Amino acid sequence: MERQSWMELLPVDRYKVCAAGLLHAYDRKVLTMLYQPLIGARAFSLYMTLWCEVEQGTKEAGHHMLMVSTGMQLPDIYQERTKLEALGLLKVYVKREDDVRRFVYELYPPLTPRQFFAEIVLNIFLYNRLGKSKYNQVKQYFSEEEEDLSSYKEVTYAFNDVFQPIASAQMAQLQEELATPEGYRVAGAIEGNAISISNDFFDYKLFVEGLSPLIPKKALTAKVKDCIVTLAYIYGIDPISMQNLVLGAVTEQNIIELETLRKNARDWYQFEQGSALPTLIERTQPLQQRTMHTKEPVGQEELLIKHLEELSPRQLLVEIAGGAQPTVADLKVIEEVMTKQKLLPGVVNVLIHYVMLRTDMKLTKSYVERIAGHWARKKVKTVKDAMELAKEEHRQYQQWAEGKKQSKRTTRKEMLPTWMEQTTEASSPTVDLNVEEQRKQLEAALQKYKKE
Repeated sequence: MERQSWMELLPVDRYKVCAAGLLHAYDRKVLTMLYQPLIGARAFSLYMTLWCEVEQGTKEAGHHMLMVSTGMQLPDIYQERTKLEALGLLKVYVKREDDVRRFVYELYPPLTPRQFFAEIVLNIFLYNRLGKSKYNQVKQYFSEEEEDLSSYKEVTYAFNDVFQPIASAQMAQLQEELATPEGYRVAGAIEGNAISISNDFFDYKLFVEGLSPLIPKKALTAKVKDCIVTLAYIYGIDPISMQNLVLGAVTEQNIIELETLRKNARDWYQFEQGSALPTLIERTQPLQQRTMHTKEPVGQEELLIKHLEELSPRQLLVEIAGGAQPTVADLKVIEEVMTKQKLLPGVVNVLIHYVMLRTDMKLTKSYVERIAGHWARKKVKTVKDAMELAKEEHRQYQQWAEGKKQSKRTTRKEMLPTWMEQTTEASSPTVDLNVEEQRKQLEAALQKYKKE
C-alpha cells in the first residue's frame, strides 16, 4: 500500500509558490469553465489560492497557513493538490533541511482552449462531466469564426524591411550588457502542460512485435506512441486490436495518420461497447496493481481477488443482476466515486461487493461515498488491500450503516461477503428471507470465477 498523506505532508512543512510563466485574467475563464468540472471546486480553489499568493509575493510559510486560507484539512489539501499535478497545472519540488521539509509549488497556466479541445483525454472527460448540451455551449463560447483568406494576398512587411541592422562593432558589448543576471529569468508566457499518462496498462512491446513485419519501426515516432497509449487508455484497447487500428491508419508512404487512428479508435469503441463515449466504469484494474496477474490462485479468496481484478465495475453490476443492465442511478454513484475519489476499478469492485450485502442489495449513495472517501485517504490501490481494510474497519463501517438505519428499527441479520465471515462477529439471528435469497443470488453470481 502506498504512503499515507500524513507521511507526504505535515502542517509544519514549509512551502513557497512561484509561477512558471505569466498567468492572465483570461486563464481564469479557462480554469473555471474547462478545468473546474474535471478537478472539482476544492482543487480549483486551491489553485486560485496559490495564484493569489504568487500575485502578492507571499514568502515561505507553513502548510498550516494554507489550511487556514482554504478551510481544508491537510489530507484534503494533499488530495486536491494531486489533481492539479495530474492535469499539468502544478509541479511540486521538495528538499529536506535540518529535519524540515521545504516545498516549492510551481504553477503552470492552463492549456489554451484550442489545445484543450485538441487533447483527447480532457475533451472526452469534459463531455462526460457536462453532458452534450452544456459541453456544446461551453465549446461554442471558446470558438471563433475563422476568416477565409484564400482570396487575399499577404503583403506584411518583415522586420528587416523596416529596420536597419545594428553595427557589428557594437554587438559584443551589447550582448554582455543585455545578459540576464545569473539566478534570474525574464517573466514570459509559457504553454500549459498537456496531461501525462504513464503506460502501466498497455503492453507496447507486444504491440510492436506484431507490427514489425508489416510497417517500418520509424513510422512509430514518439508522437505516434503517445497517441497510441492515450487511445488505449481512453478506449480500453488491447495490443492486438490496436495493431489492426494502426494498420488502417497507415498511408502509402508508411506514415501513420493520427487523425485517422483516432477515428478508427472511436469507431472500434462504438462497435465494441455500443456507446458513443467511454466511461471510467468500463475500466478494469491496471496490471501493475493486480496481485494475481502472474500468480496461480490458491483458495477461494484468491480466486475472488483474481475475478474482481479482471472485471470492470459495470461488468460486476451486470453479473450481480444476473445479466440485467445496471440502473442509471447505480452507474452514476460508481462513476462519481471513481472520478472524485480516484479509486481504481478493482477497489471499486470490492466496495460494490461489500456495500451490496450491507445495504439490502442497494448502492446507497451516502454510504458508498463515505467508505470510498476513507479508502481514498488510505491510498488503497489493490483488491487485496481493500478487502483487508474492510475487515479491519468493519465495526466502524457497521456503525455508519446503523446510524442511517436507526429510525427504521430493523432487526435484519447483517449480511457480509464470504471473505469477511471468519473475521467478524455474528449479529442478530433474525433473518429476512427475501434478503437472504438476494444474498445467495449475489454469491452465486460471483461463483463464475471458480474452477470447473
